[in-house]
Amino acid sequence: MASIELRAVEKWFGTVQVIKGVDLRVEEGEFIIFVGPSGCGKSTLLRMIAGLEETSRGQILVGDRDATAEPPSKRGLAMVFQSYALYPHMSVRDNMGFALKAAGEPKDRIAAKVEEAARVLKLGDYLDRRPKDLSGGQRQRVAIGRSIVRDPTAFLFDEPLSNLDAALRVEMRYELAKLHQSLGSTMIYVTHDQVEAMTLADRIVVLEAGRIAQVGTPKELYERPANLFVAQFIGSPKMNVIPASAVGQGGGAAQDFGIRPEHVDIVPPGQGDLDARVDVVEYLGADTYVIVEAEGGAGRMTLRDLGNAPHRPGQAVGLRFAEGRGHLFDAAGKALR
Repeated sequence: MASIELRAVEKWFGTVQVIKGVDLRVEEGEFIIFVGPSGCGKSTLLRMIAGLEETSRGQILVGDRDATAEPPSKRGLAMVFQSYALYPHMSVRDNMGFALKAAGEPKDRIAAKVEEAARVLKLGDYLDRRPKDLSGGQRQRVAIGRSIVRDPTAFLFDEPLSNLDAALRVEMRYELAKLHQSLGSTMIYVTHDQVEAMTLADRIVVLEAGRIAQVGTPKELYERPANLFVAQFIGSPKMNVIPASAVGQGGGAAQDFGIRPEHVDIVPPGQGDLDARVDVVEYLGADTYVIVEAEGGAGRMTLRDLGNAPHRPGQAVGLRFAEGRGHLFDAAGKALR
């Protein structure tokens, strides 16, 4: 287990710069998640840490060692890919121990490490099966087990759950959280799914066009976004953003006003901060999302209400914003408070 530090790292493909001077320190035992839209550079940055992509400029330190020029095999890192990449003709036991066997490890040591990894991952009953006899979640656990047996300095995950269906993703999120608690290892994880990020990470790194937009705990990013990009990327449904002038906050540098869907109450018309008309009602069981068209140039907004909320399309309503829950942003999108 070791810390990982990036110092002004850049990545160029010819004349195109895709990573633009990233500085980041991942502490020992920390679970860090990179999120961002497609093309923001999150997978490229992970591959640079792994040594699968050359670092054009800057330094990558693993522990106290400068690993910038080291090949992947020398960095002591284990990478788990989106694709399981298991050998179909081998048993789970042989798949998990293959790297150790190739490195010439003694058979008894390989067996002990495989058994221990299988215990942690609840794969003990599947060691003699082949990959075709496993579910998608079990195959992904085998891929993770193949990394665990190597005792890596850190684990790197590149969208490991994206091939699974929704139910399996929920199950594997739980298992990854328990795995991190059990191993206490440094983990860096890439995903486009903000739910994975919010539920798994100690800290989240939000990337935008090759730069870090903000780093913080899930709570910090949700409650105190540094800019408009983070405010709307983190949270589902995303934060409502309307002209600050629509709610009487347009003075000074404020250009936009943001508020989360759960921080808007529906009240009778004329008794809130804005009036609106219900456009669409989305019933989801415990919650109902009410999509409205607000007056005063505010436009479309999404509100979260109780699942049994009796709203209907065409209904005139008032919108009351929870005190102290609004966010103001300047013309460049920077948070003002």
